[in-house]
Amino acid sequence: MKKIETFSGAFITTFHAIFTDKAAISVMLGAVVLYSFFYPLGYQEQVAANQPIYIVDHDRSALSRELIHDIQSLRAVKVQALVIDADEAVQAVRAMKIQGYVEIPADFEQSIWRGTPADIALFANGASLGQASSVLASLASAISGFAQEIAVRQAAFTGAGIRPPFELVQRPLFNTREGYGSFLVTGVAQLIIQQTLLIGLAVLAGTRRELYGRIFLTHKQIMGISAAAMSIGSVNMLYYLGFMFWYQDYPQHGSLGSVLTGSVLFISAVVAFGLFITSFFRTRERAFQLILFTALPLFFLANLSWPEVSSPTWLVWLAKIIPSTAGINMMVKITQYGAPLCAAKNEIINLLVLIFVYGGLGWWRYHFYKITRQ
Repeated sequence: MKKIETFSGAFITTFHAIFTDKAAISVMLGAVVLYSFFYPLGYQEQVAANQPIYIVDHDRSALSRELIHDIQSLRAVKVQALVIDADEAVQAVRAMKIQGYVEIPADFEQSIWRGTPADIALFANGASLGQASSVLASLASAISGFAQEIAVRQAAFTGAGIRPPFELVQRPLFNTREGYGSFLVTGVAQLIIQQTLLIGLAVLAGTRRELYGRIFLTHKQIMGISAAAMSIGSVNMLYYLGFMFWYQDYPQHGSLGSVLTGSVLFISAVVAFGLFITSFFRTRERAFQLILFTALPLFFLANLSWPEVSSPTWLVWLAKIIPSTAGINMMVKITQYGAPLCAAKNEIINLLVLIFVYGGLGWWRYHFYKITRQ
């Protein structure tokens, strides 16, 4: 890479270095596109569907058949068999053939018309917590709806009324598809952009370090390199927020101004952080070794999947030194909740502090720092 002292020269040279380095271009652009299709693939169904179950019907009455019909209409479960022996269902769960079963008691219809409680047992396979939770929730919803309908019939029979005075209607406010992909991928997107940008910068810095030794840059060179890196990061953000979320049908509630402002702040913090940490890389291979395997811990540190109040205080503060922590939470608030920028003021302040701190440290490392030996 030539030593070009001007801002535009450093800007153009950085782009030239990126597009002529197969590793850099593969990570900074290729991996971003690949992950946009590959990562959401595992959550394409969004919610657990067609989970196999058995129904143990000891009653074999008209009402039990009606309840079975309601259960069979659920999207979350698929009735594999109707059996009369609970042991058969238990063995099927242990063999991982089904995710759970419903057991209808022998006096089910009789108990209902007598007005006494009829206990229906629900069982789920605890080895798969996510699937078990979906199965139990769906079955409980179907049985509750059935119980309400029976209560209406009983009330009509006794002349106490035809319909209940009110009916509960549940609608999700933000995650409208109530899917795991809508919750997870929209947060992971920021982490993917951060990690790929950091690896790309580290590869470029490591390559130059191998060729020319310790790197020293002028003010204009630092600004030009930063602007080039921000351009790449901004394009990646626009690709994810503008195309990938739409293509995967993830909810988008944020205003254009808030999304653009949040994106610029986040990418600026990532670039400042990247310039600082990449100044320590002596070889290009080190970038993949150190940055790639930190993705999972950084996601958990963002407290998106785990409440911040349940994390140790020192760990919460430690997580704030990484741009992805504030970036993920800020962009989720803006894009998924439709929150204004003022609702993410803590994250914005966090990012601004990181921009100035890491920007200053990176400037010091590349421009002012002097060492006596390589």
